[in-house]
Amino acid sequence: MIISASRRTDIPAFYSEWLFNRLKEGFALVRNPMNYHQVSRINLSKEVVDCIVFWTKDPGKMIPCLDSLKDYNYYFQYTLNPYDQTIECNVLRKTELIKSFIELANKLGSHRVIWRYDPIIISDLITKEYHYHYFDYIASRLSGYTERCVISFLDLYKKTERNMKGKNVKEPRQDDIIEIAGKLVEIAAVYKIKVETCSEGIELGSIGINHGKCIDDELISRIIGVDITVDQDKNQRKECGCVSSIDIGAYNTCHHYCAYCYANTNKPLVQKNKTLHDPRSPLLLGRLEEKDRIYEREAKSLINPQLLLYKHDHL
Repeated sequence: MIISASRRTDIPAFYSEWLFNRLKEGFALVRNPMNYHQVSRINLSKEVVDCIVFWTKDPGKMIPCLDSLKDYNYYFQYTLNPYDQTIECNVLRKTELIKSFIELANKLGSHRVIWRYDPIIISDLITKEYHYHYFDYIASRLSGYTERCVISFLDLYKKTERNMKGKNVKEPRQDDIIEIAGKLVEIAAVYKIKVETCSEGIELGSIGINHGKCIDDELISRIIGVDITVDQDKNQRKECGCVSSIDIGAYNTCHHYCAYCYANTNKPLVQKNKTLHDPRSPLLLGRLEEKDRIYEREAKSLINPQLLLYKHDHL
């Protein structure tokens, strides 16, 4: 079983205490985003969790506590963008985040910290040249500390478009995407970083960019040291290459307040929800209610026991 922590919120930045409590107790409760009173009980024991994928813009609070994860396999999707606080309203200075990235890579290995330059925004102020300049700067600092960079271009969902109002954001044309992606590949190659896309329908193989998998079975097999058997995630967009995972986060709980975020509806709701968080609760947000119905999610390892036996027989 693969745990995603989380596409819906930044657990390392804001909820690491809650996470460590959940791992200690061996389970978490997660509300169905589409059915409030339907609650899943997720087994978090080391016997069934093959890997945890962390999504973050700031792992600083978690880095000193990595020993608490010694019984688990895991890796980080680490977003480092070039935007200021008009776009990423509550994100630390990039110089501090680069230091954390390097520290994390030194502890875990460069293959277990993936750089996300995501999403790529084009506006009157954020031009192609702006991206080329800052991508080069970040890539130069991360050279040797990551193997991979994941890129995507901003999709203007209704709530994203609302949150980006007044910022003169432009929908990138196909030729813009090809031009920008091609230049980023050239820059990344200088620093020995491979570029992949995330949930992009456009084919960029001709310029050396393949579709990536953020929840990546091949990387997980590399980390574990044995192959896993897992299907593609049918709950994601058709362009998404990720394999199946269980997300333990909750929407409208991320305090970075990024204008492009699809997981937050609006800032007042996030601030209201902040008061409902209790790190001792099995739910990330609030507590169980009288009408809630708890369902046990199927939990099993994805490791093929026969392959594991074969590996040990040939040591």
